[in-house]
Amino acid sequence: MASPRDRLPVTVLTGYLGSGKTTLLNRILTHEHGLKVAVIVNEFGDVGIDNQLVIEADEEIFEMNNGCICCTVRGDLIRIIGNLMKRRDRFDHLVIETTGLADPAPVIQTFFVDEDLRDELKLDAVVTVVDLKHVEQHWDCEEVQEQLAFADVLLLNKIDLVDAEACLAIQQRTRALNPLARVIPTCQADAAMDQILGVEAFSLERALAIDPEFLTSDHDHEHDGAVGSVAFIEGRPMSYKKLEQWIDRLVSERGPDLFRMKGILQIDGESNRYVFQSVHMLIDSTRDRPWREDETPSTQFVIIGRDLDEADLRAGFEACVA
Repeated sequence: MASPRDRLPVTVLTGYLGSGKTTLLNRILTHEHGLKVAVIVNEFGDVGIDNQLVIEADEEIFEMNNGCICCTVRGDLIRIIGNLMKRRDRFDHLVIETTGLADPAPVIQTFFVDEDLRDELKLDAVVTVVDLKHVEQHWDCEEVQEQLAFADVLLLNKIDLVDAEACLAIQQRTRALNPLARVIPTCQADAAMDQILGVEAFSLERALAIDPEFLTSDHDHEHDGAVGSVAFIEGRPMSYKKLEQWIDRLVSERGPDLFRMKGILQIDGESNRYVFQSVHMLIDSTRDRPWREDETPSTQFVIIGRDLDEADLRAGFEACVA
């Protein structure tokens, strides 16, 4: 058993779809904080995009996309961490980024109910990123409530997209739900690293106050049955203009139901890959780095939303091939 000082500190990074978790993760990986960070990325859907949006880094990065980390793949989480601990000397801190649809409670619970993890790791903080622009649309969602309630640090992100009155109103609502968390307003998740890592903010007593059966319940977790994901992989180059028109039409017709779209795009005539992301009606597409020699250019595109018609979406996507 490791002494408390020698246990590996763990940050659980959570937040609803499109809140800015990967942006924060990239800040953690590029900041000169002097720590060697290992990362576990969990995604909702069959195609992993987030791990490709994480910047090139020397840190250990592992991807889990075969299920929600809070239910079907907890065994995989324990296995991956177990393998990580065999190389304990290679890193100082572990960050686990959960899917936006994860209830953080079972993830937190893992570090206390698994004897090996309990002896070797210590939960440093649960950091929840809040999308100020869209959180009120999902306020009654069970996952959002859990993410807010269990947070030790709340990043009220995208402060540049709302006015001061709206920001204050959301801050008051989060305070009412979780009065003990540290609240940090941010733009592009630009929080100081000493407010994120090594804060020793997690309290088991507070977790038990939120849920008295925290350590004994199975935390059965069911996602909204209407929420799902559709993933596309295409080896042929895509037409940027056709994609743009198709996405614009999708967003104008179904924006409120399209929680998150993201993709790595192979555009016809371009030697660089493109990165596409959207949250509801907000769309961003940027020309990214050149394709590496060890990569086979292709397009990987994921849509997460409510009441998705996979056949219709697939037909629309395939019509965008150049």
